[in-house]
Amino acid sequence: MSRVGRMPIPVPDGVAVNIEQNKVTVTGPKGELSRSFHPDMSISLEDGVLTVSRPSDDRIHRSLHGLTRKLLANMVEGVSTGFEKGLEIVGVGYRAEKTGDKLVMRIGFSHQVEVSPLPGVALDVEGGNRIKVTGINKEIVGEMAARIRAVRPPDAYKGKGIRYAGERVRLKAGKAGKAIGGR
Repeated sequence: MSRVGRMPIPVPDGVAVNIEQNKVTVTGPKGELSRSFHPDMSISLEDGVLTVSRPSDDRIHRSLHGLTRKLLANMVEGVSTGFEKGLEIVGVGYRAEKTGDKLVMRIGFSHQVEVSPLPGVALDVEGGNRIKVTGINKEIVGEMAARIRAVRPPDAYKGKGIRYAGERVRLKAGKAGKAIGGR
């Protein structure tokens, strides 16, 4: 059995789950999420606990078991508490600001870079060099954070650019002749 798939999903107070065949709709204080799952996976709600079971031990069913359970758990967590991803801007003169719902970044290009948020995502700027991406759908929050980071990924030599909060960037040594003071 899948260790992830076997785990029950507790449904917190204020969250409603509606199961219609292979489509699950989860409604909570933060919003509503809906998703269709593979028809072979059976999802049941009993006494405020969601459980996922599989029909057989085939390879496809084993792989779908844990996936279905984790997607359901992310839906329940998203509508109850939401998801947040942090980004840091590192570099002299690099900064971000919020204009309307867009994010305007000055990150070493000859122009400003504007980023519009995906639907269901909110962007916040803290202190000019920290960006916070929040939303109820974990996939879309991660996608938005990856798009912002892709504008200027961290440089391998100086470490300048946009990185995830807590991300460690390994810096390369650079030219060997520069350290000695060569020609």
